Amino acid sequence: MRLTGFAGKAAIVTGAAGGIGQAVTRALLEAGARVTAADTEAALAANPAPPGVTSAVLDVRDGAALEALVTETEARLGPLALGVHAAGILSIGPLLDLAPEEWERVIGVNTTGSFNTLRAFGRAMVRHGSGSIVTVSSNAAALPRMNMGAYAASKAAVTMLVRCLGLELAGQGVRCNIVAPGSTLTPMQTGMWADQAANGERAVIEGNLESYRTGIPLKKLATPEDISDAVMFLLSDQAGHITMADIFVDGGATLRA
Repeated sequence: MRLTGFAGKAAIVTGAAGGIGQAVTRALLEAGARVTAADTEAALAANPAPPGVTSAVLDVRDGAALEALVTETEARLGPLALGVHAAGILSIGPLLDLAPEEWERVIGVNTTGSFNTLRAFGRAMVRHGSGSIVTVSSNAAALPRMNMGAYAASKAAVTMLVRCLGLELAGQGVRCNIVAPGSTLTPMQTGMWADQAANGERAVIEGNLESYRTGIPLKKLATPEDISDAVMFLLSDQAGHITMADIFVDGGATLRA
């Protein structure tokens, strides 16, 4: 099946310098979309956007900056048709030891940042009467995790935010969907491994009963391209009757019904 619905269309990717964001940006570019890649200044400096993509410095906690980004993108590229929200941060540690400032940082970027982004994307698409938004959440939104309470709570809020927005916008021609990755070979994932990469990967695949964490039935971690493939499907014309979906791309780790 060849995915369609990208050629010549304006797209914005937040978190575009991250592992998943980079894969989505490349996929959109290759499919013929006209892409703006948005991320923090430091992230874009470390991982520049590919040729043919416009870079934009963005802090998703700034709602006015999101509105300005959409306005500028539409002035250059035309009506916003495709929006991918992949920006997010990870925080590790027991909840009882978590500083209030760290809680606010995680919720600010992951949850409030999602609200700002989805609102800006949605407002533009409603004006045009069509559009597709995909948000990268996490399978951590669906089950408790040791020492990941702030992250999991922020992603659970994001998942329900997207589903509610999808319900509100369905009658106005705008689809809103979620991709929920599990463990994926990105710097966010490998940064949690205190030992060698091979040992860290093996431990994630096998799971850990002491920390109440299941392993991965498919016996491998996802690649960023595995996640971007799911994102591209949900953006495409072939997913034209799908909205409020929450697709887990985690090798079966969630054991989800």
